Order: sequence, then C-alpha cells, then structure tokens
Amino acid sequence: MSNSSKKNLGTEVVELDLIAKQRRDALPKPVNYSLLGVEFTMPPIKSLPMDLQERIGSFENGYGVMVECLGRDKVREMVAAGFTLGDLEVVAEDWQKRNGVDPGESRASSAS
Repeated sequence: MSNSSKKNLGTEVVELDLIAKQRRDALPKPVNYSLLGVEFTMPPIKSLPMDLQERIGSFENGYGVMVECLGRDKVREMVAAGFTLGDLEVVAEDWQKRNGVDPGESRASSAS
C-alpha cells in the first residue's frame, strides 16, 4: 500500500525523528560540578531515559537519581566525602536551574 493510500484512509504516520533529534541537539550541555573535593558531571535533565522514574520510584528520590546518573561508585565517593542531604538539594536545585526546570518541578512534568 502506498503512502498516499494510507493518508486517504486517515492513518497518516507523523514522523517525529527529525524534530526529536533537533530538540536533543538543542539540550543544554552536561554540567560539571565539584563539591567537597568530588568532581562529577550531571547530564541534561531532558536526556534522562524515560524509564528512570520506574527504576527509582520517584524523582524525589535524589539518591536514586544520583546513582542512575553517576553510578554507584561515584555516589559511594560522595558519601565517603561527607555529602549531606542538604548538599544533594544544592546540586539538584542548581542542576534544575541550569536545565530550565523550576526547582521542585518534577523532571517528568518538565518533558510535557
């Protein structure tokens, strides 16, 4: 069946690959941080995999977000350096700000 036949049946397929690629290319660059002697890089929020929330349970789980973004070894290094929940909040707020997400806004809702 040709594309024109499909369009006539009301089943047109809208190709979004190019638009999605343009948006991905326009994402902010990863952010490099240093805190308590630990250097780490956070990816653009909107580049996170769609199933991240399922894996961590909630985006309020800052520890889980850090493990998914940085890996267990880097998070262990942060814990050993003495990172606190307050430090985690500072990182999260700056990361959100640099990614155009209002602090406290769900990263899931930022994609909508």
